[in-house]
Amino acid sequence: MDHYDSQNNYMQQEDDWDRDLLLDPAWEKQQRKTFTAWCNSHLRKAGTQIENIDEDFRDGLKLMLLLEVISGERLAKPERGKMRVHKISNVNKALDFIASKGVKLVSIGAEEIVDGNAKMTLGMIWTIILRFAIQDISVEETSAKEGLLLWCQRKTAPYKNVNIQNFHISWKDGLGFCALIHRHRPELIDYGKLRKDDPLTNLNTAFDVAERYLDIPKMLDAEDIVGTARPDEKAIMTYVSSFYHAFSGAQKAETAANRICKVLAVNQENEQLMEDYEKLASDLLEWIRRTIPWLENRAPENTMQAMQQKLEDFRDYRRLHKPPKVQEKCQLEINFNTLQTKLRLSNRPAFMPSEGKMVSDINNAWGGLEQAEKGYEEWMLNEIRRLERLDHLAEKFRQKASIHEAWTDGKEAMLQKKDYETASLSDIKALLKKHEAFESDLAAHQDRVEQIAAIAQELNELDYYDSQTVNARCQRICDQWDNLGALTQQRREALERTEKLLETIDQLYLEYAKRAAPFNNWMEGAMEDLQDTFIVHTIEEIQGLTTAHEQFKATLPEADKERQAILGIQNEISKIMQTYHVNMSGSNPYTSITPQEINNKWDHVRQLVPRRDQALTEEHARQQQNERLRKQFAAQANVIGPWIQTKMQEIGRIAIEMHGTLEDQLNNLRQYEKSIVNYKPKIDQLESDHQQIQEALIFDNKHTNYTMEHIRVGWEQLLTTIARTINEVENQVLTRDAKGISQEQMNEFRNSFSHFDRKKSGFLESDDFRACLISMGYNMGEAEFARIMSIVDPNRLGLVTFQAFIDFMSRETADTDTADQVMASFKILAGDKNYITADELRRELPPDQAEYCIARMAPYLGPDAVPGALDYMSFSTALYGESDL
Repeated sequence: MDHYDSQNNYMQQEDDWDRDLLLDPAWEKQQRKTFTAWCNSHLRKAGTQIENIDEDFRDGLKLMLLLEVISGERLAKPERGKMRVHKISNVNKALDFIASKGVKLVSIGAEEIVDGNAKMTLGMIWTIILRFAIQDISVEETSAKEGLLLWCQRKTAPYKNVNIQNFHISWKDGLGFCALIHRHRPELIDYGKLRKDDPLTNLNTAFDVAERYLDIPKMLDAEDIVGTARPDEKAIMTYVSSFYHAFSGAQKAETAANRICKVLAVNQENEQLMEDYEKLASDLLEWIRRTIPWLENRAPENTMQAMQQKLEDFRDYRRLHKPPKVQEKCQLEINFNTLQTKLRLSNRPAFMPSEGKMVSDINNAWGGLEQAEKGYEEWMLNEIRRLERLDHLAEKFRQKASIHEAWTDGKEAMLQKKDYETASLSDIKALLKKHEAFESDLAAHQDRVEQIAAIAQELNELDYYDSQTVNARCQRICDQWDNLGALTQQRREALERTEKLLETIDQLYLEYAKRAAPFNNWMEGAMEDLQDTFIVHTIEEIQGLTTAHEQFKATLPEADKERQAILGIQNEISKIMQTYHVNMSGSNPYTSITPQEINNKWDHVRQLVPRRDQALTEEHARQQQNERLRKQFAAQANVIGPWIQTKMQEIGRIAIEMHGTLEDQLNNLRQYEKSIVNYKPKIDQLESDHQQIQEALIFDNKHTNYTMEHIRVGWEQLLTTIARTINEVENQVLTRDAKGISQEQMNEFRNSFSHFDRKKSGFLESDDFRACLISMGYNMGEAEFARIMSIVDPNRLGLVTFQAFIDFMSRETADTDTADQVMASFKILAGDKNYITADELRRELPPDQAEYCIARMAPYLGPDAVPGALDYMSFSTALYGESDL
């Protein structure tokens, strides 16, 4: 849809204005004043005006004149007659012209205008205002009313206390009008002195200033706006549109002025760019002229340091001095291109730099600079390579000489050491190995000495400036090398002599070590065994320890002979060292065991033997006392333990094989319980004996298989079992009396339960329980059996107690009676249709029977059942189980 169509839609919507609201006197008054003032602001251009808006347009003449003024077009010639038909013709011409502008007039006819209908006349004028004053307003792709509102919001956004959201109450305080004027003509209003709480002053100020300085007539009354809860939107829009048109012309003039200023600014900027180019080009060419002679200087230097300084200066030039000039050159080309582009866009002649300062001139000078750089760098590198070769040869001599001197440092003192005089045989052998390695290393360094001499000779031939120092150092190295060779031979001879002497002593040391080590280990083991704390629990264990100790004492004489033989080897070593004046440092290299240590440990072993004798004797006496306590406890435990087991078995048989009435059985069980309780003193005596055993730290007893814990657990189980059995019989009495079960039925239940309790545990497993029910006449499917198990085994343990069995059987008996009664009623109530609804059951049966029937029936309702009804066959199954009914 194009812009005009969208505006036309808006005009159609606005054309359907709220006629009821025009009946509001306050709004009608505002519209009359505003529309009259707006019309006169245009009619005065034609030298006329109106006084009464609904009277002065009745003949159509001023209406046609108004349309010609605001549109700038000529309408058809008006009728000059005074008759009603002439007036209607003129008004129709005006309305046709409005319609030709794309405005759809709804419910507005020429007759109403001619008859002075104020509501229709105001509606027509509002349509004209929308089409010619508001429709063409466009701000950011919004137009008409929304465009005008957006323009107001943009213009008043910076002002405090102004928030334009609509064309009614947002303008009541007058600050919006004042802000529009101040935004475009700030010299007309001192906005800072205005107060939001003084709307009359604000409105009158805006209206007076607009009429006096902006040629916008007063279209509103301040009192009417303030006194109305919601000012008329059309009146406000009409007045605000006058501000838009008044300021839009000024804005266009301002835009033209800004465009001229912009052109002037561009010209000034171009001239500045020209000046900047000339200056930058001159500076760059001058720098190139000064730099090239420095790069063409080829005066050589005699030392590497001087040449390296030249190279460092060149690197500083490339790293520090040249990069800014590269940027200047680049910026110069950018500025030149930018300037030419701007001049071309401004239709100005191209810029021609001064002679010799063209971009091509600068590029040529820059190329000469880079060529000089390349030659200078190549010359310096060649000079550095030349000096580097001579310095490298001298440095190579110094490095090899330093490495050789570092290697020889301390070698003469090492070869002259007398360390072999106090060394052991292993040390001598190690010193010989070390000396052999040194000799190999010495031979390997022969090539290095020869290289050093060769380099010194080459430096002399090249006339090195410091040849004197090189020659002196080379002579010192050669003299030292000859001395090292002589000292090496002398040390080898001394080491070989000492090795032969120490080998004899070493054999004796080795023999001493081989015999001293096991003997020392034997003594340490003996001391450990003699001091070892022992813990025994039986008389047999202490007797075993005593026997082992006697066997150990029998080995002592032979051990003493071995000790004396070991000490004899050490004495022989001492004699050899004294005879040949061997000065050996340290002790036996094969062992750390000294003769003094052997003697000390032997004395300690002999002292520990009688102590061990005494400890074993005391422990033997203690174990005899512990054995007496074990036998005393076992004698009682071996009687009490079987007695408890027997009683448990008897109670189990009583619980299963009960005879007589339940009352007789209950009396017998209570007498049996009393006899068990009377046995308690024997348990207490056994506890006392067990306490003595614990205090003696006795942990096992071979005389009995019963522990005190077994006795305690058995006793507690015995008491619990007799109490539980009595409780079961009491519950059976209560069940029998409550359910009316005869003694014969109770005996039958007992016999059936006992028969299927194959393990005689007092419980029936699920399979045994099913077999028991079948033996008693039950014929059930899986669903029915699952229901029964949920009753007798609610905890899902898979076990059924006798009490649960009795409760179930008693309840089933009662349920069967109830089921028979309900089934008889069901047959009567169902009749021929073979089913009955739940509502019929609740209506015909007692409440308890009805609910019982419905609850039992619910699990058996299948998809083929009559909806909401109870089927006879399913009902029979629910009450009696899966039978032949």
